Amino acid sequence: MAATDQLRRVFILGNPAREEVPEALAELRAFVAGRAELVGTELDLHGRPAVEARAEFIVVLGGDGTLLSVARSLAGHQIPLIGVNIGKLGFLTQFSVHELKTHFDALMVDGKLITERTMLQVRIAHADGQQGYEGLCVNDCVIDAGPPFRVVSLAVDLDGRRLTKVGGDGLIVCTPTGSTAHNLSAGGPLLMADVHSIVLTPLNPHSLTHRPVVVNATSRITVKANVVNPGTTAIMDGQVQCPVRTGDRVHVGQSEHRWQFVRHPRRPLWHNLVTKLRWGRPAQ
Repeated sequence: MAATDQLRRVFILGNPAREEVPEALAELRAFVAGRAELVGTELDLHGRPAVEARAEFIVVLGGDGTLLSVARSLAGHQIPLIGVNIGKLGFLTQFSVHELKTHFDALMVDGKLITERTMLQVRIAHADGQQGYEGLCVNDCVIDAGPPFRVVSLAVDLDGRRLTKVGGDGLIVCTPTGSTAHNLSAGGPLLMADVHSIVLTPLNPHSLTHRPVVVNATSRITVKANVVNPGTTAIMDGQVQCPVRTGDRVHVGQSEHRWQFVRHPRRPLWHNLVTKLRWGRPAQ
């Protein structure tokens, strides 16, 4: 039984594309009974049913991409997410099924384990006046050169003033959470997840002077596509794509909403960075 008189309302979401998820969901459904009020289960990536069921926690079964999808889908109705890794790396999905069962009662009562993290609001305005993608991203918005992979030219404005022009393979705009994703591979800085900032990292810039930049989270960023390829695309969280054409503008800023992440009570802040990405360890 949970160490509180009132059982917390829990919803379980599982990635339907992962064949191991139904078995894990059935196991946790049986486990949660009596420890919390299970208000629903779905093999789905959308959190709307959990919002409608007035859930206080969502257990998410899948990989990091599953967690990102659920967080985006909650939009302005964020609910603390407990990520259970039914995948490979599991950087954000910190719990195994066994670990969740071990720590479940503590997660239900210890509010200090819930952290709020920055999300980005992205709006793409096409040069012809049509509205492109408008929505949230948890990790990053990546403007990728795309086929035929010629150099693109992007004009970057910060708070209404020209910051720079980037010529290269594109640009990453990411949150602190996303600093360990595509940004890390591109040589961008690693940020603690609770730092309120936004990172701009050029992709293979055709320049010796362009370097990643960290700006205040309240900054308003506009990227104008001066020269792009037929396949140039804005990609949100590696999952949602929107074509970018010459003259289009990609507006990015901090969302008024923050997604809520339940951290592992037995793992220090840099645990996954050191153990899974081998940060700071000597080469073998």
